[in-house]
Amino acid sequence: MNKRHRIQFPRTESLDHNQDESYFYLDGASKRRKIRFHDYDEIYQVPGLYEQLFYDRLKCSSPGKVTTILESAIKQSADNFTELRVLDLGAGNGMMGEELKKHGISRLIGIDIIPEAHDALNRDRPGVYDAYYIEDFCKLSEEKKEEIESWQCDCMVTVAALGFGDIPTKAFITAFNIIRDEGWVAFNIKDTFLDLSDKTGFSTLIRELIFSKYLDIYHIERYRHRLSINGRPLYYFAVAGRKNADISPDFWVPKDI
Repeated sequence: MNKRHRIQFPRTESLDHNQDESYFYLDGASKRRKIRFHDYDEIYQVPGLYEQLFYDRLKCSSPGKVTTILESAIKQSADNFTELRVLDLGAGNGMMGEELKKHGISRLIGIDIIPEAHDALNRDRPGVYDAYYIEDFCKLSEEKKEEIESWQCDCMVTVAALGFGDIPTKAFITAFNIIRDEGWVAFNIKDTFLDLSDKTGFSTLIRELIFSKYLDIYHIERYRHRLSINGRPLYYFAVAGRKNADISPDFWVPKDI
């Protein structure tokens, strides 16, 4: 069992930064470290820290919610949820993979760009994925793309990894195009990213994709993703739909790479 860590959040009255700038202090035996929430490479190196921070302290519910809405979408079709071959983009240390495994998913392929994520997976959740790749999907070689395509994935999921620069739009589109036509797509995104006032690349892509010919939406739901460090709920949308075709190059020119 992983030991409990001494985590301290900054004073709430001093918080005037955005969600992706949030940080915490980790008190160790000899020193205190300041770590940003999105410094996943640092967090993954400490056994149990990711789970304690995001799931125990901040009550993250997204793996369960995205799995549930994916199941709901598939029930509207003749497909079988347990027969899916899932590409988990931004798989991290396997929290989403573990949730899908509980529901009897047939095949799981993990993708991340951070080697520390794979190390943490092997340490904490060995055997969850049938294969796990450390790859930059913005620079994916043709050879590696063909290898990943050979798994014949018919579903892509990505959880708590979109919209803050963690996964660029080009990487998302590459993964989307790897899964087969009529495959399934499920992801979550911060609620404000669907607001027309948000002009960032990923926000614009998702809004256009939802209303495009490339994706049919089966289920969309607003829910509490987790708490902020001062206890306020952070709301996201969970989205599940069916892919109709690969996204063509003329549909989207990446703005964030």
